[in-house]
Amino acid sequence: MMNDKIQITNDAGEKVEAQTPVIVSASRSTDIPAFYSKWFINRIKKGHIVWFNPFNQQPLYVSFKNCKVVVFWTKNPRPLMPYLKELDNTGIHYYFQYTLNDYEKESFEPKLPSLDNRINTFKELSTLIGKEKVIWRFDPIIVTTQLPPREVLKRIWYIGNQIKGYTNKLVFSFIDINTYRKVQRNLVKESSQFSRDTIECSELNLNQMNEIAEGLTKIQEHWKNEGWNISIATCAEEIDLEKYHIEHNRCIDGEFMKQIFADDKELIYFLNFGKLPESNTLFANEFDKKQLSAEKLKDKGQRKACGCMISKDIGMYNTCSHLCSYCYANTSKETVIKNMKLHQDNNESIIK
Repeated sequence: MMNDKIQITNDAGEKVEAQTPVIVSASRSTDIPAFYSKWFINRIKKGHIVWFNPFNQQPLYVSFKNCKVVVFWTKNPRPLMPYLKELDNTGIHYYFQYTLNDYEKESFEPKLPSLDNRINTFKELSTLIGKEKVIWRFDPIIVTTQLPPREVLKRIWYIGNQIKGYTNKLVFSFIDINTYRKVQRNLVKESSQFSRDTIECSELNLNQMNEIAEGLTKIQEHWKNEGWNISIATCAEEIDLEKYHIEHNRCIDGEFMKQIFADDKELIYFLNFGKLPESNTLFANEFDKKQLSAEKLKDKGQRKACGCMISKDIGMYNTCSHLCSYCYANTSKETVIKNMKLHQDNNESIIK
């Protein structure tokens, strides 16, 4: 069921084969809520999208027929918020991975709304859909000679004090520069805090990671003393920070979905057994079946340290206009601008 395919009719009236994922990621590759909200809702109504493989540009159709949950990744969900009632009416569940950083002085995220604006949006979204469905990400953590760990912690402290009680979890990662050549290239090109001479050694060292983790633990303890029981976790990090009570996160998390969408028996069945129930067999022989472990449901297409369960990402690279200088999904600012001009509210694809 995780990879089932069906025949659908595309917008041109042609019969085509489509995947039918139960969990949809929207998206690690671009900010769909910020830039493609209308497109997304229109495609939900149409019942399918076409996604292009970034390596060979071959089209792949994705049907929403079996979709139970959409996980949104965003730095600005405000354009999507007016459409959430329409999404509610479809019966599709959702939650948000909301990245709320503070790199205004460094201009690492040049096209974002102001920090105060984004904080207000965070609180409004949380009030609208419930704090359990809005996960705060300070992601990635970047350290430079002008931006030491202590300053990063101060900024996390400030944001947390503004959104206290509006979320239950903080997720972070450390910037990953050496893995991505285009990240190195864009940081050197777009930021004065990185140079060709220093870029190769710009990732955080072990001492800096531990300083950040220890500082976050102290901040967490203070918030708990004030009644805010926020948990802290890392995203796709191999480093073990258990001594700081920081766990490894699963951003697309079946156990989390079981908690917040417990009333959806078909979804719970899928999360337990890796397939949707057949007609009239929702509870038949359920206790005779072996539930799948998180490892069995793990998304093998992600990095080894990623704990996410399997889903279908429907975003496209080189289509996010936030133009963050550390982004691994954009080749260059020029490529993004070109693709955005091509988009023009096309109903068939984000960039074509």
